Amino acid sequence: MGKSSESNPARPLQPGQIRLLVVEDHLDTTRMLYLLLAGFGYAVKTAGDAATALELVSQESFDMVICDIGLPDETGYELMKKIRECKPIKGIAVTAYGAEEDVRKSRDAGFSEHFLKPVELSRLHEAIQRVLASG
Repeated sequence: MGKSSESNPARPLQPGQIRLLVVEDHLDTTRMLYLLLAGFGYAVKTAGDAATALELVSQESFDMVICDIGLPDETGYELMKKIRECKPIKGIAVTAYGAEEDVRKSRDAGFSEHFLKPVELSRLHEAIQRVLASG
């Protein structure tokens, strides 16, 4: 995967090189994120719960997890902690939970960014680029 070099930090990562796992239990939101991110050129897989996400992470390679916090089988916080115990994958939380405590919990769990739904696609794309370019 290409990363921005320190001598040229403005060079964007190429979306086609980036594999994203979107973890979201709301089907319409999952479809929207999948279509929009795939339209941007990212390679996208989806999971509707933490168990499926963990299975995918154990079988495949991902550059980033974009994850809801309110999942049916455990929280996105718990999921991100489990993922990061296995692999050094970056994460972005996309959730309805926006209190200061929620943002703190996201950081503590290993998420690099915390966005409130509905997230603006251009901001999410910029965050993906920024987080992955930071190493």
